[in-house]
Amino acid sequence: MSIIDNRKAFHDYFIEERFEAGMVLEGWEVKGIRAGRAQIKESYVIVRDGEIFLIGMHISPLPSTSTHIKPDPVRTRKLLLHADQISRLIGQVEQRGFALVPLNLHFKNGRIKLEIGLGRGKKQHDKRASAQEKDWARERERLLKHDTRRSKRD
Repeated sequence: MSIIDNRKAFHDYFIEERFEAGMVLEGWEVKGIRAGRAQIKESYVIVRDGEIFLIGMHISPLPSTSTHIKPDPVRTRKLLLHADQISRLIGQVEQRGFALVPLNLHFKNGRIKLEIGLGRGKKQHDKRASAQEKDWARERERLLKHDTRRSKRD
């Protein structure tokens, strides 16, 4: 069940591969995510010392959060992947110019998972072409829908 989608990622990147990663979260963060108070639009994934981290994800603490902790809404969060996946990602990011982009935050078996994508950045003309393609698909669907209505009346 999806919690948050990062639509901007699909606008800015060609997504080549997808990976599902666990996250190291604190209790108040899990409660905030379950309440729908998370934002991944401005976040990004980096590789540091052979580990993968999510930076810039904002989770608003609930007002009922315990008084003895100081929540940090944009702290760096560690992502959990298999060692072979991490080494493969490191190689592709460093050598081939790919970027790691957070795509989707979702529940799986009661746990919160983050889907990250291995993406290559789009140039401005690629974005225009994608927009034209999307507009044409929408127009085509509209025309086909209009034609089927006309044929039913005949």
